[in-house]
Amino acid sequence: MTRQDCLKILCSFCLMSSMLVTPALRAADKTVLIGYAGPLTGASAPAGLNLLRAVEMAVDDANRSEIRLQGERLVFKLISQDDRADPATGVLVAEYLVKSGVIGVIGHWNSGVSIPASRIYAKAGIAQLASASTARAYTQQNLATSFRMVGHDDEGADLSADYVLRQLRARRIAIVDDRTAFGAGYAEQFARSVQAGGGNVVSRYTVSSKTSDFNAVLKEMALTEPDVVFFGGLDTQAGQFARDLKRFNIAARLVSVDGTVGQPFLSAAGAAGEGTIAVEPGLPSYKGAQWKRFEKSYRERAGSTMELFAPFSYDGVGVLVAAVREANSLEPKKIAAALHQIRYEGITGLISFDAEGNLRNPAFTVYQVKNANWVPVKMIGSRR
Repeated sequence: MTRQDCLKILCSFCLMSSMLVTPALRAADKTVLIGYAGPLTGASAPAGLNLLRAVEMAVDDANRSEIRLQGERLVFKLISQDDRADPATGVLVAEYLVKSGVIGVIGHWNSGVSIPASRIYAKAGIAQLASASTARAYTQQNLATSFRMVGHDDEGADLSADYVLRQLRARRIAIVDDRTAFGAGYAEQFARSVQAGGGNVVSRYTVSSKTSDFNAVLKEMALTEPDVVFFGGLDTQAGQFARDLKRFNIAARLVSVDGTVGQPFLSAAGAAGEGTIAVEPGLPSYKGAQWKRFEKSYRERAGSTMELFAPFSYDGVGVLVAAVREANSLEPKKIAAALHQIRYEGITGLISFDAEGNLRNPAFTVYQVKNANWVPVKMIGSRR
C-alpha cells in the first residue's frame, strides 16, 4: 500500500469520526451554576450545613428532570460558600459568586449577612432566594433581585405578641435583643405589637450577640418582676440565657425568635429550657407525595434531624429552576423578572412573591419545649 493510499484511508476515517462526533457536540450539556451561601463553620454551622444538604438534593432532582433550553440539556452545578455568619465575609462570598457566573443564589442564613450581600447580587441582577433570613429590612431595600422563601419577622413578631397576650395572658413583659438586624428588628416589632395589644413592656435591654454574660441585665430585670421575658437572639445564646434566667430565679416564661427551634437551643438550655415558646415560619410537616419523597431522601442522606428551614432551601432551587423555564433564558435579570410573576407548587406549598419579594400567605407554627423536645402547639396558615 502506497503512502498516498494510507493518507486516503486516514482522511476517510477522520471524516467518518467527525460525522460521528458532531451529533454529540450539538447535543452537548450546558452547565448552569447555582450558588449557595451560609455558615458552614462556627456556631451556626449545623444550620448552614443542614440547609446545604437540602440544596444539594434539589440540584440533583433538577438534573434528573432532564431540563432543556433551546435544544441544550441543562446540567445544574452547585457552588457552595461559607459566609461564617459574618456580614463582611458574606459580602466577599457574594462577590465571588457573582464573578463565578451563578444564575441565582440560595442563602444567606443570617439576615445580618443577607442584607449587605443582597446589594452585591442586585448590582449584578442576580436573584437571591433567602430561605432563613427573616428580618423585614432585607426586602425593604426595594431590590428587584431579593426574594424571601418564608414569612418575615414583622409577621412573626405580631403572632408572637398575640400568643403572649392571648394564650399566656402575660401583662408584664421584659425584652432583650442581641443588637443584630434580625434580633433588634424582631424585638422592636414585638414591643410595638405588645403595646398595641394592651400589654406592658416593663423593661428593655440590649446585649452583644457574642456575649454569654447576662448577669447585669438579669439582676436589674429581676426587680421588674416580669411574667414573660422575650429574647431576640439566636439558638445557642438563647439557651444560655434560659439557664441564667433560672439561676436568677426569675419566674417568667421565656419566649424567643424564629431560629430558636432545634437541638442547639435544647443542648445549651438543658432543663432550664422547659416551657420555652418560639414562633417559627412554616409548618412542622407537609403533605403530598413530593414531600414524602423529600423527607425520606433527606433522612437517608443526612442521617440527622431536619432543620426547619431545609424544605424552604429545597424549594428555593425548585422555584429558581422554574423561573429559568418561565424566562426561557439563563440571563440572570430575566430570571429575576420571572420570579416576580412565578406561581410554583413546591413541597412547602404554593410559592409566589409580592412586589417587595416577600412570600405571599406564609404559614407559622408556635412551638414549646416539652420534656426536652420542641413540640408544635399551634399552626397558623396552611400554605395550600
